[in-house]
Amino acid sequence: MDYIRKISLVQENVNKVIKGKEHVVRKVLGAAIAGGHVLMEDIPGVGKTTLAMAFAKALSLDYKRVQFTPDVLPSDILGFSMYNSATKEFEYRPGSVFCNLFLADEINRTSPKTQSALLEVMEEGHATVDGVTRDLPDPFIVIATENPYGSSGTQLLPESQLDRFMVCLSMGYPEHSDAVQILKGNAMNPLSTVEAVMSADELKELRKLSNDMFVRDDIYEYIVNIVEETRRNEMFSMGASPRGTIACLRMAKAMAIIENRDYVTARDVQEVVRDTLGHRVKLGQKARAQGLTMVGALDRLLQFVPVPRS
Repeated sequence: MDYIRKISLVQENVNKVIKGKEHVVRKVLGAAIAGGHVLMEDIPGVGKTTLAMAFAKALSLDYKRVQFTPDVLPSDILGFSMYNSATKEFEYRPGSVFCNLFLADEINRTSPKTQSALLEVMEEGHATVDGVTRDLPDPFIVIATENPYGSSGTQLLPESQLDRFMVCLSMGYPEHSDAVQILKGNAMNPLSTVEAVMSADELKELRKLSNDMFVRDDIYEYIVNIVEETRRNEMFSMGASPRGTIACLRMAKAMAIIENRDYVTARDVQEVVRDTLGHRVKLGQKARAQGLTMVGALDRLLQFVPVPRS
């Protein structure tokens, strides 16, 4: 597989639809290659759902979407057993999570019980219903969206669930020129221009290539030093978990793949620190007193950690 050409074509197709957000497209593709899940945290109407649909089409993935509301039940997600009077047996009806790309739209608007139904599927790749465990399709990716500014009728995601997301991304408003391009293309369905340029099997092959990538010992040390700094630095009241360390490494490997390299650099790590650790740590009183945002605090943290020379 000419994976560099394929990666380029995927980004090119998604960028047809999502104008001016190349860095976000790159990170979502990186998470897909790294085998992780994505949390899109932003205001409504900036293209979060469209981004997920464009990726599903470009990567030839079976795609399902659930609009989360307070009345969505775990059985809607995982499936349920129904009695068949003809066979006089209970038959399992799969839930919407049995797909390659599952879009959990406005995940913070459903109950904690329904949110927790995703914990097993996100971490282990299978769902358990009525004591029977069933494997999900491979590859399996969750892209969840939430609006962090509207608190009415929402349920904050617990730390255990946030930790399941490899990256947390924000799209933000488009630039002026990009907004003009969005208006010009509004008369047609932009998703119709997206072509399937990579198969699910090719994505699995990329994942294996990324997982097997060589990493120098000093890069391992660098990642661990960054995560340990979040635990002892006064700017943070809660540090990142070991799962955050693994997410940082896997995303750094994916960035190297996208850059057509067979090794990871410190720059790859720095590029993904904010996305992999930002939702796993909490700002301390010192950072809040200085008016620092999470991005600003993590940028300052990187200055404390020595960068490998090689």
